[in-house]
Amino acid sequence: MRPIWTGSISFGLINIPVKIFSAVQESSLDLDMLDNKDHANIKYKKVNENTGKEVAFADIVKGYKVDDSYVVLEDADFEAADAEKTKTIEIINFTSEKEIDSIYYEQPYYLEPDKSAQKAYALLRDALQAAGKVGVTSFVLRNKEGLAILKPYGKLIVLNRIRFTEEIRESSELNLPPISDSKSKEMEMANKLIEQLTEKFDITRYKDTYTEKLLQIIKEKAKGKKITPHKMKVVHKQSENLMEMLKASLEAKKTKVG
Repeated sequence: MRPIWTGSISFGLINIPVKIFSAVQESSLDLDMLDNKDHANIKYKKVNENTGKEVAFADIVKGYKVDDSYVVLEDADFEAADAEKTKTIEIINFTSEKEIDSIYYEQPYYLEPDKSAQKAYALLRDALQAAGKVGVTSFVLRNKEGLAILKPYGKLIVLNRIRFTEEIRESSELNLPPISDSKSKEMEMANKLIEQLTEKFDITRYKDTYTEKLLQIIKEKAKGKKITPHKMKVVHKQSENLMEMLKASLEAKKTKVG
């Protein structure tokens, strides 16, 4: 793995030099875009709007439009905005992870300590584990300020990027039903069904079966086999009698278990 960021964790007066690595990878197939006529690859070129000529990556700069002209920004300008944050993951405070709603979570990264920082890294990791806390941090990655938490994960410290409140859309414009009566018969039956279907969470049980099946279709098409898609009718409206559907669901589960 190649690091995507190098800097340090700032923890009180302690600085822990670390490298950031992406913790996730796509499970979807890498599909190319082709011309339907001859199956030639579709290429994207970066061209000059005025000349129509292709521009080399090394000659591309970033700019911000002010009035009718652009102010061009260089790497030094981004660092000048906040040099400390471009090189430091600053722990602002500590909190309980359960206080952070899942809607804020965005992207996980692995942190690897420098050889000189092994002891300090282990101390922070193990102290977080013992306290049952996570560190709330602020840092800059790819010229964008980010909010994140630091949490222990086995021998690792994982940096999990989270969103700012202004990045979460308001839901007030959505047409939503009122909160259900917690004492209703339907709620009682729904709780029974949830309880019946409750199991200990094991992430290894869940597989990306769609990609697996799509790859199988690709292999079959490569052999010249004609693919017939399964017909599936999407139900847009169900019975209005929720009690009947809940009872039927409970009975169906009992039958499967039996």
